[in-house]
Amino acid sequence: MTKGKTTTYEERIEIVSYCIEHGNDYTAAIEKYGVSYQQIYSWVRKYNEKGAEGLVDKRGKRKPESEMTEVEKLKAENRLLEARNRRLETENAVLKKLEELERRWR
Repeated sequence: MTKGKTTTYEERIEIVSYCIEHGNDYTAAIEKYGVSYQQIYSWVRKYNEKGAEGLVDKRGKRKPESEMTEVEKLKAENRLLEARNRRLETENAVLKKLEELERRWR
């Protein structure tokens, strides 16, 4: 598999506009912009459902703390504490193993 082409919001709008203006000619859009059929199809579908707002890439975006409910804040804090706990447990296991290896070599 090849790595997909990274596009900006403006490029996605341009690609979708081109595709729609040409009667949903995905092949022409693929040749012109070098983006996969699946990606163009997905963008056109999202555009038809939600308009230009559907083309915004929201991956990896978090809600601002001011918009979170109390339950969401507690869940987020819990995830952070669990991650910290796992890190400390791993660190502790490594230190124990190091101690054991040092005792063997004495």
